Amino acid sequence: MGRNGVDRVNPALVRSYDLRGVVGRDLTERDACALGRRYAAALLANGGRRVAVGYDGRVSSPMLETALVEGLAQGGVDVERVGRGPTGMLYFAVHDRGLDGGIMVTGSHNPADQNGFKLLMGVEPVFGAALRALVAADASPALRGTAETIGVESAYIARLIRSAPDAPARRVGWDPGNGATGDVLARIVAALPGEHHIINGAVDGAFPAHHPDPSVPENLVQLQALVRERGLDLGIAFDGDGDRIGVVDGVGEIVWPDQLILFLAQEVLARRPGAAVVADVKSSRVLLDGVAEAGGRGVLSPSGYVLIRAAMLREGAPLAGEMSGHIFFADDWYATDDALHVAMRVLATIGRRGSLTEFQRALPRTFATPELRLPCADADKARVLAAVAEALDGEGAQIDRTDGLRVTTSDGWWLLRASGTEPKLTARVEAWSEAGLERLRGELMAHLADAGL
Repeated sequence: MGRNGVDRVNPALVRSYDLRGVVGRDLTERDACALGRRYAAALLANGGRRVAVGYDGRVSSPMLETALVEGLAQGGVDVERVGRGPTGMLYFAVHDRGLDGGIMVTGSHNPADQNGFKLLMGVEPVFGAALRALVAADASPALRGTAETIGVESAYIARLIRSAPDAPARRVGWDPGNGATGDVLARIVAALPGEHHIINGAVDGAFPAHHPDPSVPENLVQLQALVRERGLDLGIAFDGDGDRIGVVDGVGEIVWPDQLILFLAQEVLARRPGAAVVADVKSSRVLLDGVAEAGGRGVLSPSGYVLIRAAMLREGAPLAGEMSGHIFFADDWYATDDALHVAMRVLATIGRRGSLTEFQRALPRTFATPELRLPCADADKARVLAAVAEALDGEGAQIDRTDGLRVTTSDGWWLLRASGTEPKLTARVEAWSEAGLERLRGELMAHLADAGL
C-alpha cells in the first residue's frame, strides 16, 4: 500500500484550479496513474472517449506524462499525446481536433521541484468542487484504451501566426525563461517580420536563468536589460508553461498586465463599443477609467484565471485578464489563456495603433505597489480578513467585496484578499501621489497588525 493508499490520488495535491505538489514528496508516478484512471472514468461517464495529453519542460514531466497516459489507457479512453510544449498547444489540440478533453502535465510558474496537472473536460477547465470530486472518486477497471502520438505543433504555430496578420517589422526581445514555449517560439519568430532576439530559449526544467514567472519584476530584469542595451521596440516574456505573459516597452519599463489589457481593449472597443472588459480586483483604476473613456464597461472579477474566464463568458466580454498575466480573448479560437496567442495580438495591435512606449507615456501617473504576497496560514486567512473587515465597517469605509476587500479613499485604493493557490494573503496599493501611497500602505499594514498578522 502506498502513502496515500491503494490506487488513490494524494488529496494534498488539489488546489483551487489544478493539481500541484513537490515531486517525490507530494506527487509520484502512482498519483499520475491514479489520476488517469479517475479522469478516464469521469470522461466516459460524460460521454467522451478521446483525450489529449501534453507536458511542459520540467525534468519530472516526461515521467509523470508516461504514468498519466498509462492510467488513462487502463481507464478505457483513447489518448492523443501531443508531446512537449506550452499549455496553449494542448488547448489548441483539444479544440482543433474536436477531442473530449485534455490534461496538461505542468507546474506552471512554480519552482522547479514542483509539478502538477491542469484538466479540461470538453473545452472547459475542471476546478473547484468538480476537481475535488474527480480526484476522490472511485475508478473501476475498463476495457483498455489506446495511446498514440500526434503532431500538432506545426498547425498550432500556423494558427498563432495567422493571429497577427498586421504584425509590424519591429525589433523584439523575447524571454521564454527556459520554459515550455522555447522551441515553439523559435519557429514563430522565424516566420514574423522584423528583428527578433531570444534569451533563455533552451527548454531547461532547472530554470537556470531565473524563476519562470513574469508577474514578478525581478524575473524581467534580463529582458529589460536586453531591450535597453540593443535599443529594441519591446520585450515579451512567458512563464513556465506559456499561459502568463510579461511585457516591457521600448525604454525597458514594465507594462503591467492591467496596462496591457487597456492597450488591447482600446482597439477591441473600437470594434465593439459598449462591450464589457473584465479585469481582476487587483487591477488599476486607470484600466477601469480607460475602458470607460474608450466606450466600454469595466467589470471587476475575483482573481484566478478560471474565474476571470467565467466572468468573461458570463458578461459576453471580448477581452479579460488579470494582474498575474493571464489574458483571454473571447473572439478567437477557444477563449482561454494562451500567452503566445496574446503576444501575437499585442504585435498586431502595435501595427495598427502604434508603440507601447507612447501608450505608456500617455497614461495617467499613479504610484502603486506590485502584488504583495504576505505569508498567512490557510487556516488563518478567513479570520484575518474578517477582523480587517470588521474594523473597516466600524470606520464606514468604502469597500468592494468582489474578492476580499478593495478599499477606496481619496488617496486611491488598497486590496487585501486570500490567495487561492498559496498559504498567503495578497495585497496591492495604488495612489495618486507618493505621499498617498505611503498613507494607504500604512493604513493596510496597521489593519493587518491589529488583526494579528
